[in-house]
Amino acid sequence: MKQKFSKMGRAAFLVMMVMVVTFTARAATDLRVEAERTITKFKQADPGLQTFFDNSAGYAVFPGVGKGGLIIGGQHGKGLVYEKGVVVGEATLTEANIGAQIGGESFDELIFFETPAALQEFKQGKFVMSATANAVAATAGAEKMAKYEQGVAVFTLPRKGLMAQATVGGQKFKFTPLTQP
Repeated sequence: MKQKFSKMGRAAFLVMMVMVVTFTARAATDLRVEAERTITKFKQADPGLQTFFDNSAGYAVFPGVGKGGLIIGGQHGKGLVYEKGVVVGEATLTEANIGAQIGGESFDELIFFETPAALQEFKQGKFVMSATANAVAATAGAEKMAKYEQGVAVFTLPRKGLMAQATVGGQKFKFTPLTQP
């Protein structure tokens, strides 16, 4: 029994180390460049998303969210928040969880805010993705299936990895406004 837990512990440690390396490498890149690339990738995957960009009060873009776990897991990402197409701040996304899961993956996430009130709630740190939140995989025509739930619509694009658990519920966010020069 002790040997089984030590193997599980080593595997969990390895998954977490891969996540740390991924986050550290990504931190060295320019977040604005990554966010713009990610927006372009979403629009290429589903040109119909332009409707969400045009009509939402704002959106948050998280390029390269890392996710991994072995019974105990988590995810982390850093992104930018836009209001009327202008960057207004940075945001971090985190989640820690326990349950049936194994593996690691990286994905991009895009959250649209339906109303100014929904965007303001996010910026004030009062927003937590509910456990029942659904993300729509961005593919051609996906925007037709997507709808706002609790003031947000969430889209994801896989990057790499394999994870036997794929939800966005339980994510917590922290917003930091840009400092004015």
